[in-house]
Amino acid sequence: MKVIIAGSYQTRFGELWERSLLSLLMEAGQGAMKDAGVQASEIDLVVVGNKLGGRISEQDHLGALMADKLRVKGRGIRVEAACASGGIAVHQAVQAIKTGEAETVLVLGGEKMTDKNNGVVGAALMGAASEEERRTGLSFVGLYALMARAYMEKFGARRRDLAKVAVKNHKQASLNPKAQFPREITEEMALKAIMVAEPLGLFDCSPISDGAAGLVVRGVKTKKAGKREVEILASEIATDSLGLNERESLLEIKATKEAAGRAYVSAGVGPEEIDIMEVHDCFTIAEILALEDLGFCKKGEGFKGIDKPVNLSGGLKACGHPVGATGVKQMVELTHHLRREAGERQADKADMGLAHNVGGTGGTAVVHILKGSI
Repeated sequence: MKVIIAGSYQTRFGELWERSLLSLLMEAGQGAMKDAGVQASEIDLVVVGNKLGGRISEQDHLGALMADKLRVKGRGIRVEAACASGGIAVHQAVQAIKTGEAETVLVLGGEKMTDKNNGVVGAALMGAASEEERRTGLSFVGLYALMARAYMEKFGARRRDLAKVAVKNHKQASLNPKAQFPREITEEMALKAIMVAEPLGLFDCSPISDGAAGLVVRGVKTKKAGKREVEILASEIATDSLGLNERESLLEIKATKEAAGRAYVSAGVGPEEIDIMEVHDCFTIAEILALEDLGFCKKGEGFKGIDKPVNLSGGLKACGHPVGATGVKQMVELTHHLRREAGERQADKADMGLAHNVGGTGGTAVVHILKGSI
């Protein structure tokens, strides 16, 4: 059984105060179904990835809500895995198809984060951290700052190396009309920005965002994928401890390495065959670690960059990070490139793509490998 992406859609990401979580998810769902050319009556299952609905929008029952509002004939469920909620939603859809529970699944990821102040949102996000980390007053920028400091001390990376990640992703977001920050920055701007948690400054951090994304995922038996259909070759997840103090090392995210290893085996490819990547750059150090943990660079060399396109959407850093939507948006972005429909930001070579979505500091990691049919 092949699993294909038949339709995809992303709302604009940003501070969308005039929008509700429901309206964003409705736009994403209707857009994905229209792109796939399917009716609501053809959907067997709706899977919604969301983390903060209950805390911010006062609505936890999003699976049933979206199945009802979109008038689909099938069931609806909500899944949560911190910032990897979107990636887990895609994984659940793939599993439902492979086990025969569904033939056509609508995957939604969405978040409405700007309706509360930063303190409330920050506290809600820390629900994905360990109890010990919450008790000490740590935030996720503080946790990733600890990882960044350990990495820089071990491998000699500098703040300027972190800044280069932000500059690259902002430049790529400048070509993305759906991005929260579609404008370029300079290294000096990044280096002179206010410090949030040493060594991470303002431009090293992804923003608080609103937005949603959707996919229509289908199973096919013998039919050859059409030109606008993208095959999901692998969908793998792995987990680790929530707290950094329980990890073997601060220099890697073990769950990413495990999920990636299984994904390469499942897809029958290696990292050298991947043409384009959307990786989880919640902070600039996270992109550097991801490039190493996914096998694109040797350990300690991720900050030197690679010669493959990474985060052409602008990544979480500049496209935005509505946490429940991110993992689905990554798949939407790759689908655009594999279809040759990415406009100005189209990758020159895009036959095989990889999406990497992380929850917390690595308590969950999801890796998908996609193949185009063009």
